[in-house]
Amino acid sequence: MDNQEEMTISIGDAAQELGVSVKTVRRWADAGKIRYERSPSSHRRFYISDLKRLAPRNPENLDYRTTINYARVSSHDQKDDLTRQIKVLESFSSSKGWEFETISDLGSGLNYKKKGLKSLLKRIMKGDVGRLVLTHKDRLLRFGSELVFAMCEEFETEVVIINKSHEEISFEQELVTDMIELITVFSVRLYGSRSRKNKKLIDNMTKAVQDSE
Repeated sequence: MDNQEEMTISIGDAAQELGVSVKTVRRWADAGKIRYERSPSSHRRFYISDLKRLAPRNPENLDYRTTINYARVSSHDQKDDLTRQIKVLESFSSSKGWEFETISDLGSGLNYKKKGLKSLLKRIMKGDVGRLVLTHKDRLLRFGSELVFAMCEEFETEVVIINKSHEEISFEQELVTDMIELITVFSVRLYGSRSRKNKKLIDNMTKAVQDSE
């Protein structure tokens, strides 16, 4: 084997070679994505052969990590919209020449425990996701999407939101659904799930929300 191939370089030089931050190289090393050895002074040294396999890294082109399209609707009666949303995302990513995966969820924008969302967040934190594509930021979460975007920035995941000239009618319908769910949660906490007051409040607030559409 060529000795040059087994030479090692410092973490700073490795980061420069890959076009990423030192913090990212350290995270990849901790996750076992890049081999390294310890120098006598206990500093990490990275194999040039591994870096050549991963390089070149162009910060403008994140295709060495996965592009993920994320789609979501609130309820089962919006499945047609979910299908349409997925088609928009996949058409957009295809037009850019990106290799992509699509993750979809059927659940409220107030629910942080959706299976697809949890999977997406785990993969972002592993450093596997180079790009996240959404039709609109509220498709991710109704409240708190900015926190996820901050996480994406920390893990160097680009966020692409497809700008559309208009919002879908279903977007307003979904907002109503989320508002009703929010009212229900607070009502249950105030009066209990079986309370008459709870039922009356939910019925009245639901009617008020629906009448405002």
